[in-house]
Amino acid sequence: MVKKKAKITGHIINRRARHDYAVGDEFLLGIVLTGAETKSLRRGHGHLRGAYITVKDGEPWLFNATINGDTGIPISESDQTRSRKLLAKKREIQQLVSAKQQGTTIVPLEILTRGRYIKVRIAIARGKKNYDKRQTLKARDQARDIRANPSLL
Repeated sequence: MVKKKAKITGHIINRRARHDYAVGDEFLLGIVLTGAETKSLRRGHGHLRGAYITVKDGEPWLFNATINGDTGIPISESDQTRSRKLLAKKREIQQLVSAKQQGTTIVPLEILTRGRYIKVRIAIARGKKNYDKRQTLKARDQARDIRANPSLL
């Protein structure tokens, strides 16, 4: 019998980020992981729900991102949501610090696992109000209706 390979996804997406925030500039940063975390992320066992980024002592850190273990990949409960250091250039760190001082939020959008290195795509974002979210949903529904039935124009 042929063994089935584990389902390998190319990235882990934070779906709530684009719904809750108006996304601005995006950056692609590296992340410091252990071997078990790397293997688990490549198999798609993680999520960015509720994750956020802060700059501590001149270094960006990813907080509250969960990386779950799998069979044969033990990750303890305390290590699943530990803070993880992000790897960025000085210029990028300065942009993140200045954006944070202006009152914007830095949110992780996705974790890319396709290439040799695992990267995190982050963005400088501003929180949306409830009416902004409703307008976005309404525009999306209207565009979907027009695509489905072009005679509505």
